[in-house]
Amino acid sequence: MNAASDSETRIEALLADPAYAEHPMREPLAQLYRQFQEQVRQLDRITRISDRYQNAAQREASSLTERLNKHLKQVEKIARISDRYQAMLQDLNKRLEHESTHDALTGLANRRLGLARLSELIAADQPLSIALVDVDHFKRVNDAFGHEAGDQALTAVAHALRDPLGGTELVARWGGEEFLLIWPQTDLAAAIEHAQALRLAVPAQAPTLAGRTLRTTVSLGLAQRRDGESVSQLLRRADAALYAAKDAGRDRVMAAQ
Repeated sequence: MNAASDSETRIEALLADPAYAEHPMREPLAQLYRQFQEQVRQLDRITRISDRYQNAAQREASSLTERLNKHLKQVEKIARISDRYQAMLQDLNKRLEHESTHDALTGLANRRLGLARLSELIAADQPLSIALVDVDHFKRVNDAFGHEAGDQALTAVAHALRDPLGGTELVARWGGEEFLLIWPQTDLAAAIEHAQALRLAVPAQAPTLAGRTLRTTVSLGLAQRRDGESVSQLLRRADAALYAAKDAGRDRVMAAQ
């Protein structure tokens, strides 16, 4: 028993003892003891309230922590989804950009990209030479073997024209069976040399269909840009040289003067 409990026992014993019933200090002591007991009850009540409050606060803090952790997990999940979505959008944009500037059949730059690059070089006033290339008698291939064979022939020509060692900066499918070649910083003599090598490379890439080789040749019309010449003027001279090559019997290179 502690000291406080022992004192209470002694006080209660004194108050209950008849020998002290008339003692002048009995009533003040009894009143003081009642006040003490009331204070003990109040303190006990406050302690219980405090305990309940602390328990409630702990439960609330635990609930808040759980909700916060759940929220953080949701945010992380959304972030991961967003990252994947952003990556998908970037891939889609790259594919769309590539598809908008490249030919689906051959994988070459398309007319739009070829014209844009040619315009850029001319706007920068850079010396250059170009060639317009036409597949000889392409209609005969389509008529005799079908469009699938024609597609194979175009793909083979595109592969031959890529010219990784000949200085060609860009090869574009200009339309149908026509292609555009661009040689920056190249004079006409060097461009003719490159063009002749490409002309000879095309038949070597001829595809085989049903055991039959689709021999393919090309005609090339070249032009070196003149000072102050526009894109359309340069293309017209190359186109005229191409028609001259076709009129001269095809499978040859002709240069604009």
